[in-house]
Amino acid sequence: MDSEVTKDLSKADTLFFTSKVSIKEDEVTFDEKLKKIAKNQNGQLLVLTEKGDVVGSYNTTEQVPKHLDKSDLIPMILETSDEYSYWKLDGEYAQTHFLLFGKRNAGKEILNEMKSKVDWENQQLNLSDVTLRKVKEENGWIQLIDPTGQVIDEYGAKERPNSYSIQDLVTLSRDEHPSTAAYFDQETKQSIVIGTQANSPFNIEEGLNKTISHSLFITFILLFLLLLLGTFWYARKFGVPLIMMMKWINNLGKGVYEQPTDLHQHSVLLNKKGKLKKKYRLYKDFIRTLIQLTETLKKNESERVKMTQTREEWISGISHDLKTPLSSVAGYSQMLESENYSWNEKETREFAKVISEKSSYMMELLEDLTLTYRLRNQALPIAIEKMDLNEFIRRTIIHFINDPANNEMEFIFQPFRETIFAFIDPKWFQRIIDNLVANAIKYNPSGTVITVSISLIEQHLAIIKIEDNGMGMSSETLDKLFQRYYRGTNTSETGSGTGLGMAITKQLVQLHNGSIQVKSTLGKGTTIRIILPINTEQSKE
Repeated sequence: MDSEVTKDLSKADTLFFTSKVSIKEDEVTFDEKLKKIAKNQNGQLLVLTEKGDVVGSYNTTEQVPKHLDKSDLIPMILETSDEYSYWKLDGEYAQTHFLLFGKRNAGKEILNEMKSKVDWENQQLNLSDVTLRKVKEENGWIQLIDPTGQVIDEYGAKERPNSYSIQDLVTLSRDEHPSTAAYFDQETKQSIVIGTQANSPFNIEEGLNKTISHSLFITFILLFLLLLLGTFWYARKFGVPLIMMMKWINNLGKGVYEQPTDLHQHSVLLNKKGKLKKKYRLYKDFIRTLIQLTETLKKNESERVKMTQTREEWISGISHDLKTPLSSVAGYSQMLESENYSWNEKETREFAKVISEKSSYMMELLEDLTLTYRLRNQALPIAIEKMDLNEFIRRTIIHFINDPANNEMEFIFQPFRETIFAFIDPKWFQRIIDNLVANAIKYNPSGTVITVSISLIEQHLAIIKIEDNGMGMSSETLDKLFQRYYRGTNTSETGSGTGLGMAITKQLVQLHNGSIQVKSTLGKGTTIRIILPINTEQSKE
């Protein structure tokens, strides 16, 4: 304690001053050792009563008033460069007394004088003659530091580092011998650091001799503590991680595919920065393997649950949608084999036609249900090719125009003015266009104009737009357009479809990393827009 107080009196406790400050009839006497310490540290001592009366002082630079109230103390403590500490003096006194110790901080004095003159924009200290003289008198140094910790200007700091880490900047203020001060400029994020290194005012050899006298006892205590700490450290370093990993593996065996967490659901393995904690780093390779195993098991479990759910939906869909067409096939079959009535050739053909239509419908339904099942489970193989989008869609539209069943519809194709190459699967992209154009034909009256156009957005996205001026859709129909709606119970209309076409279309568009949007107004028509990522190449003629 003596050694530490000799270096910095502000670190003393109240007990230290018990025998070094005496007060008799409002006259204060300071011990010679205390006066020597205060003087060596360029500090001043004041003894005040609780009412603010100054009853004693030492080494003060100016005439001290006999009384100090709050209005005097506040600017003296807050507005000067001195650093103040205070203690309540113990003793049998008529009233409470306080000891005030003010220590001059030369670094702060220099900082207050120069910070307004620094050229922040040009990153220069711009020191005045007065500042230079003060720095020399205090055997000091000044450095200007940029936001990255690099020194960009300095004075008297040849032995100082050229760059600082955050830890270096923090430790500057904890150095025992120099008086340091710092200022941070909010606008430029630059900092000034000032240090002064006067000759050590106390006898270092004397302090060391006092410290050495207790070295044997302290060494024994330290060795004993180190032995205890070493044992504890060894147990935590090797035992705790092993126990945690055993619990982790046990949880994996029970089907809990998560990394271990504490009571607050925070990771046991990682610190706040997301890095592996020190005590687990010895096992980092094993932990990395456990993390990969956990993620793989969790992914497999998620896929298994998803597969089970979609399989149940698929079976439920088949059961529901095949019931009505199978009933029709069974009914007509029973009628044909009935012995109570002889059917003529025309009736027989009609029955056969219905059976054929229902069989075709059931085959189409099975194919669509299987396709949706594969799409939902990402099990559909896709063969991407680089295709000319203008030519691909032009051929598709020509196919519809050449179909005699579509003679009552008017088709318009508007290709993009340049060649557009897109990476698509020809088979499944053909299914997308066919579904959309077929729906425009099927659900609109004769004379409807169907327009298919291609455009670009910023050379990265192709827009395929399919418009008609037909019947349009209600808002309710539009909201449910992409839902998996099975039409098995409504197969009386020829070619009514499975009700899965638009759901399949959306899934296929998403499989091509695209999106699909539909706008429709009842009685005015429908517009479907597909957005597809592409590569473009200007056509050469």
